[in-house]
Amino acid sequence: MSDMRFIIIGIVLIFIGFLVLATFGHDYQAATLESSEFGTCYKYSENMPPKEINCSFKIFDQTVFFVGVIGFIGSGIAALVKGVKGDWDNKVNPEDMVGPSRNQNEDSDDIDK
Repeated sequence: MSDMRFIIIGIVLIFIGFLVLATFGHDYQAATLESSEFGTCYKYSENMPPKEINCSFKIFDQTVFFVGVIGFIGSGIAALVKGVKGDWDNKVNPEDMVGPSRNQNEDSDDIDK
């Protein structure tokens, strides 16, 4: 049996990771290209002309962003694996089980008759 809570959490975390990557990833993809091809990096703004900055700061920001995204996706994968391998629902004591064939109180059968 699987643990549905971890499976749902894993799917949500993976979805959040890809959503963050798709939404904000375009801001962080040019740092490596700028530093390797041109040697100088620029900070772009809508109101001001491009401003020259140190490439190491831009690459550090890019690395922190991608580590965060990988953290979301990795924790989602770990939660999925834990959910698939989970067996917490099989470890219920027989006297604690309820459902169509079992009642919370065995005495309630006498009352219903």
